[in-house]
Amino acid sequence: MSSHREAPEISKDAVADSTDVYAFVSGSDAPGTVTIIANYVPLQAPAGGPNFYEFGDDVVYDINIDHTGEGVPSVVYRFRFTTTVTNPNTFLYNTGPISSLTDPNWNRRQTYSVSRVDGGNEQVLATNLPCPPCNIGPRSTSNYAALAASAVRVLPTGERVFAGQRAEAFWVDLGSIFDLGALRPLQDHHLIPFAAANGVNPLKNVNVHSIALQLPIGRVTATGSAVTDASSRNAVIGVWTAASRQKVRVESNESESIGVGPFHQVSRLGNPLFNEVIVPMAHKDRWNSLLPHYDGLFAQYVAHPELAGLLPVLYPGAFPNLAAYSKARADLEAVLLTGIPAGIVPGFQNFTGTTPADMLRLNVAIPASSSPKPIGLLAGDAAGFPNGRRVTDNVVAIELMAIAGATIPLVDPTFKPDAVVSAVSDGTTQPPDSVQATFPYLGTPYDGFDTPSS
Repeated sequence: MSSHREAPEISKDAVADSTDVYAFVSGSDAPGTVTIIANYVPLQAPAGGPNFYEFGDDVVYDINIDHTGEGVPSVVYRFRFTTTVTNPNTFLYNTGPISSLTDPNWNRRQTYSVSRVDGGNEQVLATNLPCPPCNIGPRSTSNYAALAASAVRVLPTGERVFAGQRAEAFWVDLGSIFDLGALRPLQDHHLIPFAAANGVNPLKNVNVHSIALQLPIGRVTATGSAVTDASSRNAVIGVWTAASRQKVRVESNESESIGVGPFHQVSRLGNPLFNEVIVPMAHKDRWNSLLPHYDGLFAQYVAHPELAGLLPVLYPGAFPNLAAYSKARADLEAVLLTGIPAGIVPGFQNFTGTTPADMLRLNVAIPASSSPKPIGLLAGDAAGFPNGRRVTDNVVAIELMAIAGATIPLVDPTFKPDAVVSAVSDGTTQPPDSVQATFPYLGTPYDGFDTPSS
């Protein structure tokens, strides 16, 4: 998955697990803005009571923006959460219908603060902002869409924010991919063949917790203003998310934990599937603890990705040209570590410099597309992945096609992709109810009463 349970240690700590990050120029509903969405707490079963899912009070959640290209944050939006139990004498999350964010029937609620760190100086922008409750069911949260919408806030400095439960918008055939790299549409070519079939998305009925931030373009650029020239270096920003915990945790006799010491990063995410598929298992936990500035330590795994070597083995005869290609993958290094320089894709660039760093790179001078293509730049849609990432971009198909050789001709015109590359996909589609047209763009979370468990 994009970054769900992608490393041994963070797989044991869901509330600090950075799962997906999206960054895109907003559409006609919010002109002149950029939207960034950070997801945490993956794989939430809708019927999650009586202890429904929430952010961690002991976790610091960061949305990082780099406008220097050095893989270090130029601007950080920082979120901290506080949980309040209003009735300590009941085991219930709610004792009646929840009709508003202040309803006394809601027993366990979360609020948060948001601050902006710029030049090392942290400015608190707002405190005591409400999260909506989880979507429980028709008796408890009968008009959930309106309830969640009431938790959207506009800060005095112009940013729009939301933090709470949403539908999982990422889709992938996990069961097939981690069964010896099988892609159901192509599995009749697999080393252990079965009949070709459509993919199965096990995420179609699960939820996540999202922090959504929509802000004027000038709040993310080095110039402090909107940039209209897409060829300008100032038009490109790098984005990644992170979560941090204090270095020491002390358990008390009351089964409560107390954090001690400085905060230490335990999770991060830039490009989808980077730590999941590129970084070897022995290095995944270390990768999660580092800034993107240090990703040169992992560049060898981008230049020679393990999966590119496995595909010809798992699909005998289907990838002869890929099997014979022994050069370093300069195409993947550009897409994932430096951005794409001008001149490689006509009329497009999202280059941040020579420092290798795993970040979503977004050219904010490229407007939102009126007819977005799910495979983004591979289909000529410059507003889509790997130029940032929209909630409807099919990043699994894009990255599978890229690893299989679709992007090699951009840097090596002598290479001819294998015929099967255009069909490389896990065969899944995005559930339409997992996204919505307006902020925060991820759909209404599934409730436990109406949603099947599989």
